[in-house]
Amino acid sequence: MIDISPKFSTLRYAKAEGILTANSETIKRVTEKTVPKGDVLQVARAAGITAAKNAAAWIVFCHTLPLDWVGISFDIGKDTIKISAEVKAIWKTGVEMEAMAAVTGALLNVYDMLKPLDENISFSDVKLVKKKGGKSSFKEYFAEPLKSAVLVISDSTYAGNREDTSGKIIKIFLEDKDLSVTVYEILPDDSDQISNRLRQLVDEHFDLVITTGGTGFGPRDITPEATAKVIEKEAPGLAETIRRHGKERTPYAMLSRELAGICDKTLIINLPGSSKGAQESLEALFPGLLHAFPMLWGGGHDEEKRWVKK
Repeated sequence: MIDISPKFSTLRYAKAEGILTANSETIKRVTEKTVPKGDVLQVARAAGITAAKNAAAWIVFCHTLPLDWVGISFDIGKDTIKISAEVKAIWKTGVEMEAMAAVTGALLNVYDMLKPLDENISFSDVKLVKKKGGKSSFKEYFAEPLKSAVLVISDSTYAGNREDTSGKIIKIFLEDKDLSVTVYEILPDDSDQISNRLRQLVDEHFDLVITTGGTGFGPRDITPEATAKVIEKEAPGLAETIRRHGKERTPYAMLSRELAGICDKTLIINLPGSSKGAQESLEALFPGLLHAFPMLWGGGHDEEKRWVKK
C-alpha cells in the first residue's frame, strides 16, 4: 500500500457511471417493478452502497476509509439503464475506487436479477467521470517562482558543532514545489540578529521566509519572540495547522511555539528545529499555503489566474 500518513484530510468527491443494456421489454419490466426477484432499482441502490463501503476488502491496494455519503442514481432509456454513483469522504486519499465499486456492484446486481429474462443483457463503460479533493484541487500558478529564504536558528550549528539537517530539508522541499530559495543561512539564537535579518529580507521583497529552530521551551529558544518584533499581522491559522498536524503524530508537538505572520508582503513562518518536525510541518502547510500570496498581492481567490506579483 502507498503510505498516506504524511497527507492531510480534505473533502474528497468522486462520481462514476456505467451502462447496462437489455431489450426494451426487460427495461419496461424494471420500471413497472414486475421482475420476479423484486424491485431491481432499490436492490441495485443498496448493492451499490454496500460495494462502496467494502471496496477495500477486495481491491488489494485500496485504503479503508470512512465514507460520509454514497448516492446511487439511475437514468433509464428505452433499452439501457445508466447507473451513477457519487461518493464523499473527508480523508487523506481519494474515493474514486469506492465510486467505481459502487457502480460495478449495482450493475452486477441488476444483471443477476434480469438475466433470467434476457439472454443478451450486458453492461459496459464503467468509468470515472469526476473527482475533487486532495492536493491537485489546491494548486496555484505563478508567472515567476516565489522568492524564498531559509534561516536555520541554532547556536551549536552556527558554531560548527552540529550539522544542519532541517534547513536543508526545507530548502529541498521548497525547490521541489518550484519556489526559488535564494537565501540559506545559519544564525545563532540571538534575538537582535534574528529580527534584524528578518527585516532585511522583508526590505529585499522576499515572498516567503521560513525559520527552523528555537521554537521550544529551552532557555535559548527565542525565535518566536524575535519574529514577533517584525511581523505586522499574525497568521495564527498556520501555526495552529502545524501543531495540530504534529500532535496527530507525536504528543511533543504541543510543546512547540511556532509563530507565523506578515510584514509588508512577506510571509514569515517559524518551523521546529527537528528534521522530522520541519518535514511534517511543510506537509501540513502545502499546497494551501501558496494561496496566501495572491491574497497578499491583492488578487483575492481567483483559482484560474496565473499570478503575477504586484
